[in-house]
Amino acid sequence: MKERTGKGSQPSVNERYTQWKSLVPVLYDWLANHNLVWPSLSCRWGPQVEQATYKNRQRLYLSEQTDGSVPNTLVIANCEVVKPRVAAAEHISQFNEEARSPFVKKHKTIIHPGEVNRIRELPQNSKIVATHTDSPDVLIWDVESQPSRHAVLGASDSKPDLVLTGHQDNAEFALAMCPTEPFVLSGGKDKSVVLWSIHDHISTLATDQGDKKPLGSGATSTKLPANSPTVQARGVFQGHEDTVEDVQFCPSSAQEFCSVGDDSCLILWDARRGSAPVMKVEKAHSADLHCVDWNPFDVNLILTGSADNTVRMFDRRKLTSGGVGSPIHIFEGHSAAVLCVQWSPDKSSVFGSSAEDGILNIWDHEKIGKEDPGKKPPNSPQGLFFRHAGHRDKVVDFHWNASDPWTIVSVSDDGESTGGGGTLQIWRMMDIIYRPQDEVITELEKFKSHLLTCS
Repeated sequence: MKERTGKGSQPSVNERYTQWKSLVPVLYDWLANHNLVWPSLSCRWGPQVEQATYKNRQRLYLSEQTDGSVPNTLVIANCEVVKPRVAAAEHISQFNEEARSPFVKKHKTIIHPGEVNRIRELPQNSKIVATHTDSPDVLIWDVESQPSRHAVLGASDSKPDLVLTGHQDNAEFALAMCPTEPFVLSGGKDKSVVLWSIHDHISTLATDQGDKKPLGSGATSTKLPANSPTVQARGVFQGHEDTVEDVQFCPSSAQEFCSVGDDSCLILWDARRGSAPVMKVEKAHSADLHCVDWNPFDVNLILTGSADNTVRMFDRRKLTSGGVGSPIHIFEGHSAAVLCVQWSPDKSSVFGSSAEDGILNIWDHEKIGKEDPGKKPPNSPQGLFFRHAGHRDKVVDFHWNASDPWTIVSVSDDGESTGGGGTLQIWRMMDIIYRPQDEVITELEKFKSHLLTCS
């Protein structure tokens, strides 16, 4: 009798994974599996650095959360991103779970002061990244000008290019960069949301470090500054009753942002209207909120993910301040706490969600109510059109690739299932899964004479 876990006839993690791997050649245009010695709690795409006929080289930002035997690090890797419709189906499924992928190579290592909980890149210059660790400060790094270090026990920490101060207690996870201005947003255990502008001390940075150029200038000095310059907050915003777990800027405004926390609240802010909430949605979920994202195409739509296992979509025009949250839809496709939500950079109605159940779901909210019930599997959640089941433990972070919009990087912390390490996967589903049905049928008609038909 096969091992079963969970309720009813739910397959075990290993059964689910074995089934998934057998379907890789059918479901994926490309997939790379990379074993991590140390788990990474965050993964982000950096700039594209080289284009070739069949693949592009792109920076990838990761971290190494160690056990203390070696330092914690911020890793800058080079990733060879294979272009669509290039990889052979029989090759992408032939990977060893314990091996490192030939498509991912470490480029530079920065010794980080403490473990890296969150990485975010500056949209205006993705060579500039911010990191959160177990401290009140946000650290800013110019990853191109930082020297590469050898991470051995006893090595001194790399020095960040800027330190953003303003929290009164540890700020470990909530972190965002503004798409329109060089602004940084953070939330922490002090129940506060804090806003900075990197520009506030660009001139100070240039002066304090002598010949070292300002952030993003491409300086190659290997001399570490004795003391990193600091930037004071532009604003501190109070309104949460518990730890702030995630923050996000409005895509069209550097002055508007939102936050979610362990108080189950979703709060909207406007820096032009003071430090109090503009809108506070009580009980946005029935448990702690872990993540939030703001739609880059429709600024009225906001996604939240929670320990109640659901993703909820809110329309900010229909929020009630002080009242119980009224989402316009609740997405129920996870069996454990949702850890990350993110809108697609390519299609306004598509988003992803990852959770402690090891699943990364891809949704399209425009499909809700338009799907043919006869073509959907029984009990399939509305709007769900793809499930990435390549991870065997909690998927702690993922990131859509803006340079290659249907390519996703995802990481899982495999400590509970394997006793240590993690898994990094870079993947792209087959385009016939998300392209318009009429378009796919038209293309398949061209190959009709080559297809075998059964009578």
